[in-house]
Amino acid sequence: MKSGKPTETQTATLAEIAREAGVSAPTVSKVLNGRADVAPSTRTRVEELLRSYGYRRRRAEASRSPLIDLVFHELESAWAMEVIRGVENVARDAGLSVVLSESAGRLTPGRTWADQVAARRPHGVVLVLSGLDESQRALLTSRSIPFVVMDPAGDPGADVPSIGATNWQGGLAATRHLVELGHTRIGALSGPSQMMCSRARVDGYRAALETAGLPVDPSLIVPGDFHHESGYRLGLELLRRPDRPTAIFAGNDLMALGLYEAARELGLRIPEDLSVVGFDDLPVARWVGPPLTTVRQPLTEMAEAAAKLVLDLGRQDQPPVATRVELATSLVVRTSTGAPVA
Repeated sequence: MKSGKPTETQTATLAEIAREAGVSAPTVSKVLNGRADVAPSTRTRVEELLRSYGYRRRRAEASRSPLIDLVFHELESAWAMEVIRGVENVARDAGLSVVLSESAGRLTPGRTWADQVAARRPHGVVLVLSGLDESQRALLTSRSIPFVVMDPAGDPGADVPSIGATNWQGGLAATRHLVELGHTRIGALSGPSQMMCSRARVDGYRAALETAGLPVDPSLIVPGDFHHESGYRLGLELLRRPDRPTAIFAGNDLMALGLYEAARELGLRIPEDLSVVGFDDLPVARWVGPPLTTVRQPLTEMAEAAAKLVLDLGRQDQPPVATRVELATSLVVRTSTGAPVA
């Protein structure tokens, strides 16, 4: 009697998988070669069968390119440079190079990108503020290419390895610092509402106000985009109000610097007329005037952790202990915050 398990030759394996998937052998071959002209549902079905028959284990023995793919949803700020530095540190120690790409603001890279990655077979992929759709995940998994999401924009899913930071705790610490200085009217410049880190920071801000018995005024919470220009524009809106806040928590340092510009334009002094707290602790934060109080997000360390995790995932004989990690944030107090003028 013939068993249902395919033989060890590639031809027999392809034939068995094609039969079970209800497709032709050339279609299975297209999936294996990362071709785009396969329906997502068909690709997923074929790749599940490949994994079930141990194909991934045999493919993992094949040579990999000495690369780590690093994918940003946007690549244009000092924030990105800190991440690149962390991944480069790990890649250099492992004798690997880093390939940079950008998804042009999209939260998932395009299909062409996934095909290119599958073709060059790097040691792993680190995605920053991005994710993968189901077909992209299946394609990388079938080619034994591990991936990790750093600072995921949304919930990456329980089975997706990720590295993040304690964003809620950071928002709480920033706002609590302002409350302890005596501020009662505190604004917030948030990041994009669809990003999980933005929502968590604002939730921490709300929790600090509520814990202190202060009202949360929704009109003082304005969504930005993590860029300098939105900090400037939205800062002007808040600071031109007749009942303007005496302190503002900015969702990142770049928006805080835009807020600095808005305050200068309106003749407001920092911290005498306005206290400002940022988030990230980019190198520039300590050199602006006045030096910026901010929440330190350990970006370089997060990137190093993501790169190490993706390499560990590629070592199938030594699986990592934890695949969902959050690194601690901490408040760095400088001279952009002070007590409100009586």
